[in-house]
Formats: sequence, structure tokens, C-alpha cells
Amino acid sequence: MIDELVEIRVIAGQETAFVAAVKQAKPLFLAAKGCHGLRLTRSIEVPDLFRLLVRWETVEDHMVGFRNSDAFGEWRRLAGPHFAKPPHVEHLETMIAE
Repeated sequence: MIDELVEIRVIAGQETAFVAAVKQAKPLFLAAKGCHGLRLTRSIEVPDLFRLLVRWETVEDHMVGFRNSDAFGEWRRLAGPHFAKPPHVEHLETMIAE
């Protein structure tokens, strides 16, 4: 299991619309092979900074399966207009858990 961490800067004033877009796109992720859930967080100190954490079975499920799907295109159509700049994406593996 890996986590995809996406740091997203949102255009000022579009934060509410961005959250609504992610909520609308959530089923696209959940229907993808290997997706085990997602969570969206917002920085308290930097209100235009959001972090999307998506749990995947493998990096390939994200980078090959989802990224090459129509669902990814729909995700970008919904959320992309709110991006202030291109998102930063990393893949993480858990070393120590609760």
C-alpha cells in the first residue's frame, strides 16, 4: 500500500469551488483499480494550500492505471481550473504507523 500526496495551491477566492470539485471527483478515484480511499486537507496557516492524500495498492495503479484513464481527465477537468500552479505529487510508503 502506498500513499499519493498531492500539494495543490488554489487560486484565491476559489477554495470553496475547489473543495466541491474534489467532492464531485471522489467517486472517480474510488472506482479506480487499486484505490483504497482519499482525504483532502487544507492548511490553516496557508489557506490556499490543500493536500490530497490518496491511498493506492501500488504506484502503478496510480501512475499507469488511473493517470491513463478517462477518470483522470475528468478529475483534471473538474479540479484543474482552480489550480494556481501545477500540483506537486509524491508517492509515500509508511515506515511506522499508529
